[in-house]
Amino acid sequence: MASALAWWHEAGVDTLVGDAARNWFEVSPPPSAVIPSAPVAAATPMDAPGFLAWRSGADAPEAGWRAPLAMPIGPDDARLMVLVDCPDQADGAALLSGGPVARMFDRMLAAIGFSRDTVHIAATYWRRPPPGRLPPAADERVAELARRYVSLIAPTRLLLLGDAASRSILGTNILAARGGLRPLNHEQRKTEVIASFHPRLLLERPATKAEAWRDLRLLIGGMDG
Repeated sequence: MASALAWWHEAGVDTLVGDAARNWFEVSPPPSAVIPSAPVAAATPMDAPGFLAWRSGADAPEAGWRAPLAMPIGPDDARLMVLVDCPDQADGAALLSGGPVARMFDRMLAAIGFSRDTVHIAATYWRRPPPGRLPPAADERVAELARRYVSLIAPTRLLLLGDAASRSILGTNILAARGGLRPLNHEQRKTEVIASFHPRLLLERPATKAEAWRDLRLLIGGMDG
């Protein structure tokens, strides 16, 4: 290494300049977890059944990921929709269906008068990434699909749980997105959006439960019934 640096120095190169800063400590995801950045808007179906079939098929962004597929659950006409980041490992092919995280989620719903039978639950990523982390290269494409799906369900209110869900719908992280209802306009109607912490964070940091409770109260404020 010293010899190579000396060679470059003698050649007159003594400063490394790049167009953008690079995080040399970042671990890149394996090739199977990287999603190409090609636009998909024109290729995705416009109706809910067609979208579900396409989103769970071979052309979906996560089709190559070796993890169970987590389809959305709950009534399509639910007034409240919940969007999470991706399936937890303990969930298998279902969303928030087992373990302490699922129990915390059920308590959150019960606290505002809802249950799994009355809300529509979906994930931003329909499979869990192979290394357990979300690849940045996939963000824009998957966010576009998440917004498309929300517009098809067209709930009255949308609860975003976690940073990836917040970024996909609101374009900002959870800390910046919290604090109030935000409008989301689409073809069907206007949906009001609240961003809050994922149940797994509430388990890891119990002090955030009070903040999450404030978010939930804002979520149901003004909802008839």
